[in-house]
Amino acid sequence: MTPRVSVIVPVYNEGEAILRCLERMLREMLLPAEVLIVHDMPEDTTVPYVEQVARTDPRVRAVLNTYGRGPANAIRFGIDAALAPVVVVTMADGCDDPRQIDELARLVDRGVVVAAASRYMPGGQQVGGPRLKRMMSRWAGRSLYTFARVGTRDATNSFKAYDTAFVREVGIESRTGFEIGLELTAKANRLRLPVAEIPTIWLDRPLGESHFDLGRFLPGYLRWYFFAYGRRLSRAALAARAAGSRSVPPPRAPHDSTEYEKTA
Repeated sequence: MTPRVSVIVPVYNEGEAILRCLERMLREMLLPAEVLIVHDMPEDTTVPYVEQVARTDPRVRAVLNTYGRGPANAIRFGIDAALAPVVVVTMADGCDDPRQIDELARLVDRGVVVAAASRYMPGGQQVGGPRLKRMMSRWAGRSLYTFARVGTRDATNSFKAYDTAFVREVGIESRTGFEIGLELTAKANRLRLPVAEIPTIWLDRPLGESHFDLGRFLPGYLRWYFFAYGRRLSRAALAARAAGSRSVPPPRAPHDSTEYEKTA
């Protein structure tokens, strides 16, 4: 059966912890789905556990990213490998609510190109996480919603569903961090395509420590924050931008597990 939704999960040495993430996800999803666990290297400690699950659940498969190291390239590769008309990007750290994967996918089925899980709309909440990161993402989300009218109060959250054809048409230019969520929201806004949101409760990861590197990731977020404002663009113009970005080799990112933690 062809899946209706492809779930993209970038990982880096999650090891046995991925089992809990997959168990919750597979239990909660009702739509026909595939779950792509995207890793950067064959020896990633996540892979044996994913293969263990895949032996009993054909929805799951481990996918080796060949686009370059880091979460942005893993997400790009996962979307290109997806079989479904809708893709949902979520993390392996347990912060996102897997019960909402189907709900986000159904919004895309109804015609939006980006469906966001929003911490900052009525009914949403963020529990835990670094204070500075919370303040900055809340300010960015609310200002983009109010002044750029992007359609969501949480443009920086990575937990989103996308129309697969839309993403492949406009392309992804981001190569570091998790600014892809903001990039695709900004592009949808400049095309004047519909974006929707549902409230979500984001819970800080129970294990590990966040290492948000403001200096490293802020330039990418600012680029797409300001891009969201402006006149309407054509699909051809955005596709040409993405084609230009693909001609530049991606930077070689270090194998650092902290890069795989949410950065907004």
